[in-house]
Amino acid sequence: MSRDNLKNNSYKNQPTDDGKFGNYGGMFVAETLMPLILDVSNSYSKLKNEISFRKKLQYYQKHYIGRPSPLYFAKRITEYCGGAKIYFKRDELNHTGAHKINNVIGQALLAKEMGKTKIIAETGAGQHGVATATVCALFNMDCEVFMGEEDIERQKPNVERMQLLGAKIIPVSSGTGTLKDAMNEALRHWVSNAKTHFYIIGTVAGPHPYPMMVRDFQSVIGEEAKKQIIEAEKSLPDKLIACIGGGSNAMGLFYPFLDDKVDIIGVEAGGQGIPTGKHAASLTGGKPGILHGNKTYLLQNDDGQIIDAYSISAGLDYPGIGPEHSWLNDIGRIDYKTCTDKQALEAFYLCSQLEGIIPALEPAHALHITMEEAKKMGPEEIIIMNMCGRGDKDLSAVLPKLKKMGKL
Repeated sequence: MSRDNLKNNSYKNQPTDDGKFGNYGGMFVAETLMPLILDVSNSYSKLKNEISFRKKLQYYQKHYIGRPSPLYFAKRITEYCGGAKIYFKRDELNHTGAHKINNVIGQALLAKEMGKTKIIAETGAGQHGVATATVCALFNMDCEVFMGEEDIERQKPNVERMQLLGAKIIPVSSGTGTLKDAMNEALRHWVSNAKTHFYIIGTVAGPHPYPMMVRDFQSVIGEEAKKQIIEAEKSLPDKLIACIGGGSNAMGLFYPFLDDKVDIIGVEAGGQGIPTGKHAASLTGGKPGILHGNKTYLLQNDDGQIIDAYSISAGLDYPGIGPEHSWLNDIGRIDYKTCTDKQALEAFYLCSQLEGIIPALEPAHALHITMEEAKKMGPEEIIIMNMCGRGDKDLSAVLPKLKKMGKL
């Protein structure tokens, strides 16, 4: 599809009123949940442009999250690659250590306006759970976080942070005990508690209005980056790169640039390699289907049963992707690539050694592709990569693997 075929000649005029991004998105939920979903949608539509709501959001973005986050020229990695200038949008410097809090603050303010005091969340790497527990402590809300048993084991520091902040952690043992299963249980719990609870979804997935709403709250990343790169370089970047699980950090960076002449690359988790089947690359190795209230690309077998995703990164270990990404993939606006566990570990190590920045495993995937792309570009060209999380949470999992690789 060319830009000329799009409504108002824009990639940004999505979704439709019924939550569709092309053939993707929508509201595929239980009948008992539909009234609450519609209530969330109507409340968000009303509040998002109200001056008082925007002012509250901007206050917490500045004084609590610590925005704007810096746009940092990664000089040593740029020199190492010998090509394009590499900039990091440093959302790992946000309060709680990742981009997740941008969205949580927005949804929590919405929940308060709707009169809700009890919050449900799901989490994989734990960063969304930590952000939710943090904001619930700030706003005096009850917090229940659903987390797969496998992720509880590999993300212990974040589990401890959530507990200290007052959240109740609900272990999920079904399936592989990872993010998909946590989201399944959270949705079931919401159906049973629809009148009293608000579900803060952490990524650009789920039923409408969540993909749009999460994207809108995360778009502060790209809006800042656009202003910052023009100030630093007097031009827009040539490429944007971000990692993708569900895809909220990526949509946050990408969305403000969709109508600009900027190449965009999303990086999926290639796990142990696409041919092995042990990966979390829904666009690369999946096909359209319905999961968690929306139609999107999913890892599934020939019978339409969901295949368990795999990644060394808990935050990318999800068998689907946000519906807006599916649409942007199909129309060719964004190029989606993959990065294996091993490549991400190499990038994790290099970033720590060369820049003194320990990245989360999630953006380490994006960094590998960023370095590969930079090597093919000229020194006058510019890449912005979203450094969407810090790596403290991953050290217990990463250090033994780096030792085996002979890095330490």
